[in-house]
Amino acid sequence: MRNSDDVWDLIDSQREDFIALSDRIWGTPEIAYSEFKSVAEHIAMLEQQGFRVMRDVAGIPTAVIGEAGEDGPVIAILGEYDALPGLSQEAGLDEPKPVLDGGHGHGCGHNYLGSAAMLAAVGVRDWLKKSGIKGRVRYYGCPAEEGGAAKSFMVRAGAFDDVDIAISWHPDSFTRVAPPLALANTRVDFTFTGRAAHAAASPHLGRSALDAVELMNVGVNYLREHVPSDSRIHYAMLDSGGVAPNVVQARAVVRYAIRAPELPAMFDLIRRVTKVAEGAALMTETQMESRVVSAVSNLLANEPLEAAMGRVFDRLGPVQFDAADREYAARIQKTLSPDHVPSSYASIGMEPTDAPLCDFVVPREGVGKPMGSTDVGDVSWVVPTVQARVATFAIGTPLHTWQVTAQGKSPAAHKGFVHAAKVMASTAIEALLDPTIITAAKADLKKRAGAGYVSPLPANVQPPLKFTSSN
Repeated sequence: MRNSDDVWDLIDSQREDFIALSDRIWGTPEIAYSEFKSVAEHIAMLEQQGFRVMRDVAGIPTAVIGEAGEDGPVIAILGEYDALPGLSQEAGLDEPKPVLDGGHGHGCGHNYLGSAAMLAAVGVRDWLKKSGIKGRVRYYGCPAEEGGAAKSFMVRAGAFDDVDIAISWHPDSFTRVAPPLALANTRVDFTFTGRAAHAAASPHLGRSALDAVELMNVGVNYLREHVPSDSRIHYAMLDSGGVAPNVVQARAVVRYAIRAPELPAMFDLIRRVTKVAEGAALMTETQMESRVVSAVSNLLANEPLEAAMGRVFDRLGPVQFDAADREYAARIQKTLSPDHVPSSYASIGMEPTDAPLCDFVVPREGVGKPMGSTDVGDVSWVVPTVQARVATFAIGTPLHTWQVTAQGKSPAAHKGFVHAAKVMASTAIEALLDPTIITAAKADLKKRAGAGYVSPLPANVQPPLKFTSSN
């Protein structure tokens, strides 16, 4: 067994077990750093498959590594399993209907992101056994991708120090080698402390922390006009100071997500946002403290690995959906606005078609723009990294929506994630069969990383194990 495509049959032989794993994770959605049931399911599967298991990676109780194989290059395959708050949704419907009002849901497809990554790792393990080639494959079970930056903490702790290449994927409307487009991102909590007072009897004695937050938000909104157009700033109220309007709020907290295409621009933007916060505190005579919660780097490309994955896609082709898959996807599309489908096609530089599901592989030269942030970015600064995007839901479906949760147990999603496992496993084996790919990938990383990796996390910031938010 010396052909990388031989792994496809090995993956198909285990697909049902991993479909079941994905569906179990879908059924117990857990948000950042609280994925205890999900990681337990992944650990149980790793042990069942005979992997050597390392728990509590980087001091994170919901992070795990499973390894198989001996000697040779180390191939990391990255998985995730965190859900999102507020996206609870019954599966298989084309209308919003939460399983639990206000509950969590897998609105980004991480239930099968992790399951496919582990399936790929199992496929590589089985191929190594049959081929007799030396190599080690590791499944990295990574929590808290949704804003919690777990991989950034894992990188900082040295969890990837001996890895030769890293491979991952993400669910999508389209199938392609993922463009290396992701913004650097940091989350900063701004806490304002004032002085409580009776809002009617003695308002002059109060110093409103809520006023400070509101003034900060106004100031940042004015700042938006004067930042690079590819930067992003968003905020969410964590603590508005209480529910009593007749009390001057003595404490209020706002969380800002600050993004830019590269770290230096992000750090400069953090400085400018912080100055606005300082101004708001000055105007309201309150005290302000800022605290970085999490941070991730921008994503680095790796041409040799992207070319290798592109060759796999050329051989494997697109996901093979059937009429029932297309019928359900068409019903999902009817729940979207008229702009969703054209916008989705615009992101790959193509004119819209009537196809409800992607039946082609997007050419690598297709256009793209940064759409979000991921802690895979930090891995890409220390290990040559490549990602796939594989169609698992209707074209036009926006991530972080009930529609993704609804499609999370569909036959189309199952077919898509098994397809993704084959792509990742074949890419890994291509590199094992041709060591020049790994050599070239490392050289490419060295060229792109310049002076090397500097963690965007302040040294005193530890994993926010009680963190709850999304990216």
